[in-house]
Amino acid sequence: MRKPRLVVLTATPLALALALSACGSGGSGTSTSNTPNAGSGNTNGALSIYGTEPETDMLPANATDAGSAKMQEAIYSKLVGFKPEDGATYNEVAESIQSPDSKVWTIKLKKGFKFHDGTEVKAKNFVDAWNWGANSKNAQLAASFFEDIQGYKDVHTEDPDGPSGPQKAPAPATDKMSGLKVVDDLTFEVTLNGPFSVFPSKIGYTPFAPLPDKFFADPEGFAKAPIGNGPLKFVSRTPNTDIKLTRFDDYSGTKKVNFKDLTIKIYAAQEAAYKDLLSDNLDFMEALPPSAKAGGKYEKDLGDQVLKANLLSVSALAVPEYVPAYKNPDVRKAISMAINREQITKTVLQGTYVPADGLVPEGIEGYEKGTCGEACVYDPAKAKALWDTVKGSFPGKITIMSNADGGRKEPLEAACNSIKNALGAECEFLPATNFGQFRQVVNGRQLTGLSRSDWSADYPSIENFLVPIVKTGGSSNDAKYSNPEVDKLLEQAGTTADKAASIKLYQQASKLAIKELPKIPTWVEKGIGARSKKLSAAQLNFKRQLEYSSVVVK
Repeated sequence: MRKPRLVVLTATPLALALALSACGSGGSGTSTSNTPNAGSGNTNGALSIYGTEPETDMLPANATDAGSAKMQEAIYSKLVGFKPEDGATYNEVAESIQSPDSKVWTIKLKKGFKFHDGTEVKAKNFVDAWNWGANSKNAQLAASFFEDIQGYKDVHTEDPDGPSGPQKAPAPATDKMSGLKVVDDLTFEVTLNGPFSVFPSKIGYTPFAPLPDKFFADPEGFAKAPIGNGPLKFVSRTPNTDIKLTRFDDYSGTKKVNFKDLTIKIYAAQEAAYKDLLSDNLDFMEALPPSAKAGGKYEKDLGDQVLKANLLSVSALAVPEYVPAYKNPDVRKAISMAINREQITKTVLQGTYVPADGLVPEGIEGYEKGTCGEACVYDPAKAKALWDTVKGSFPGKITIMSNADGGRKEPLEAACNSIKNALGAECEFLPATNFGQFRQVVNGRQLTGLSRSDWSADYPSIENFLVPIVKTGGSSNDAKYSNPEVDKLLEQAGTTADKAASIKLYQQASKLAIKELPKIPTWVEKGIGARSKKLSAAQLNFKRQLEYSSVVVK
């Protein structure tokens, strides 16, 4: 792995330290032990990977789910990339990212990056894309990720408690954020609402991808045939069947791939995908079904084809604020204490998960052990006693909804059984046909009870596990939770230049939010995936995704 080259700038010691640690250019995106030499293996080979149906269209600011991410990560290169082992940041499209105060950032692009239509990637392609993604009239799911930029509230108006979100929001005052300014073809300036130490990492997330000029002429058509600037380009999508990509030979970044074609195969059940993996009809799975984990079966089946990684993620159950039966915090706490996390992770999940103890996972700077307290500790006696005080006002039965694919059904059915046994209350698992259908229910605020609400790091920061999840109007705030005190702490943290002080504020927000259990933490996944015999190398990264540049096809 090449040592990152340091940027040179005039800045305060803090800002300089931030820029040097987060934004060195160069550096490969992969581990040396898994990275093929150029030309190794079958460079004209093809591979297929496990996929789930994306929840929405294929626009980067609308892609907040794992099903979309597999394509988005392949076709778009952002300003910065993340090293697969730990999420350390390195420059990708950016030549340098500099700030004297962590509030005003000057971003210079590398020359030579091209979109798949042959046009050059310029500063305006980032500025125009960010303005479009933030604009509430475009109703992008990840719009709130731009809220740190000055002028966001002028382009984004929304009633976060309304039934249909930004689609019926008042018209924004303008279509351009005042904090974005094109300096020249390869330089733009970003002014934030205040100092924000996480910014150089945050801009590596998919919504911050650039969009070519062609996009703005026909966004709807573009969504059906996206044009990116990454190592792979779009070929076709057949809903509920597959997404096909192919290598972009004019890609000039650090994550070049050593294969020709990629097919993301959409499966309704992990078990079917696992059978295909064993017969070499599928080349990669980032997670394995419960049936394969039972008794360590996958280890016998796969041997050295097993891939492991340190993941940064938390599984949880969102408790929708708009369902009156669950608004009482004691209802949530009783349900949470009735879930036997230890037993479920050891038996159903076969030790490939561990119990969760808060909103932020271990491995993220700022993690604190046990922030959920007794609410996340299985205690059937206390859970039943608490439930008896509230069950009179709880109509009907407890429900947990999730997509049934992706190995999600079995542990959530086990959670329902645990709740039923501890509380003496009815509990039912409600399966959605696929992930896309499930997310439509969640995003449409049509839940009638609890729902699966897992979260993997978009970038390795405590901010990423709180702002999208528990801030009012957050892009993945499935519970539609809103607490002004939590919002205030998150806003203070997001405009505090000193990283240590900022993390303390995020920790305070985390502790305050978890008391109300807008999400009930359940378990944390250990990264276990696998490759087929057709691949001689592949790497699972911290996001639970295939690191495409690591793949060697035999």
